[in-house]
Amino acid sequence: MAVRYLKKAEKTAATGEEDVRAAVQEILDEIEAGGDDKARDFARRFDKWEGDIVVGADERAAAADDVSQKLKDDIRFAHENVRRFAEAQRATLTDTEIEVVPGLVAGQKQIPVSAAGCYAPGGRYAHVASAIMTVTTAKVAGVKHITACSPPRPGVGINPAVLYALEICGADAVLNLGGVQGIAAMAFGLFGTPPARVLAGPGNQFVAEAKRILYGRVGIDMFAGPTESMVIADGTADPTIVAADLVGQAEHGYNSPVWLLATDQALAERVDALMPSMIADLPELNRVNAEAAWRDYGEIILCDSREEAATLSDDYASEHLQVQAADLDWWLDNLTAYGSLFLGEETTVAYGDKVSGPNHVLPTKGAAHYSGGLYVGKFMKTVTWQRATRDANRDIGQACARISRLEGMEGHARSADVRLAKYFPDEPFDLTGTG
Repeated sequence: MAVRYLKKAEKTAATGEEDVRAAVQEILDEIEAGGDDKARDFARRFDKWEGDIVVGADERAAAADDVSQKLKDDIRFAHENVRRFAEAQRATLTDTEIEVVPGLVAGQKQIPVSAAGCYAPGGRYAHVASAIMTVTTAKVAGVKHITACSPPRPGVGINPAVLYALEICGADAVLNLGGVQGIAAMAFGLFGTPPARVLAGPGNQFVAEAKRILYGRVGIDMFAGPTESMVIADGTADPTIVAADLVGQAEHGYNSPVWLLATDQALAERVDALMPSMIADLPELNRVNAEAAWRDYGEIILCDSREEAATLSDDYASEHLQVQAADLDWWLDNLTAYGSLFLGEETTVAYGDKVSGPNHVLPTKGAAHYSGGLYVGKFMKTVTWQRATRDANRDIGQACARISRLEGMEGHARSADVRLAKYFPDEPFDLTGTG
């Protein structure tokens, strides 16, 4: 039997995104032409910010005074978990070399980018976790200069907890800028900062579009859309926990898709019945976001088997994927397309979003088909090198000359010819490939 939709979404993550493209391009063009002054203009217009753009060292240090000790301990706990996981990832990225043929040694080298820009959202919510995820990862990668920015609140500045997190994670410069103007300032190297070679961090559709437009000129973590989450559940799952996890992800924003793949109809119907009351119980801002997300983007899909559910899940390639079902090892072995996988009732996306260690900056809108999330490798370049002896030129040079002439690239061929003539003056070579 084909899959059945108990609830079908009216919209997709791509709905409406064309509307922001022209506006973002115009802002980027104006800031590139106008520099610091134009970025300040946009800070006044969009952030309602009249103060200094660069956060001073004293202000950064003083942020700790406005954060409770318990919250500081929690931020440090999350930072240590993210740092440890990033260090383990960094250890897998190694330099290597091999003698390809006698006399020719080639290798690869891991080099951090020189500068990175890290964006920590601060509009609807103060994203302490995003500050930790981006700056810590860039620091472990070995980036020499990290600029961070976050939207300031009028008359206040960056949320003290976000500023504290940026400080302990190692940001070298912090800018009171949000939105497109923040991304532009980091990319173009405004306010005395070096131009970022990689931009990272989540944001709204304007931030995502700014990164998309700048990609190629700079590296980015990924093309990001609204946060999305899927739960796969069978008859062993607790419907209250499944519903709570769906609601928890729907509160991200009005356009955040949440999906349930269920192999048990009774479970699916119970979750569907629980959702309205659990959403209604949220604080107002969270409730408004979750109501719209569930109404327009939420889905409940019934599957006849776990194999069918796994296949459909891979088609969706969700940013976050939770499995609340029996035989978790089977799911780990068979699921192949997701940003990050959360196995079992005891493991929730909320832990990954905030404190558990693996990065929460993850691929959306199907990008998990070909990409993973933010990790130290996003801030590094894997480059290659090679060195040959004169003797190695005998075989390499002849093959290079003949292939080059076959392709019609005579200049390439002569780069080999001149070396063969110098290193082996008394040896005849067939350099045309016609003999």
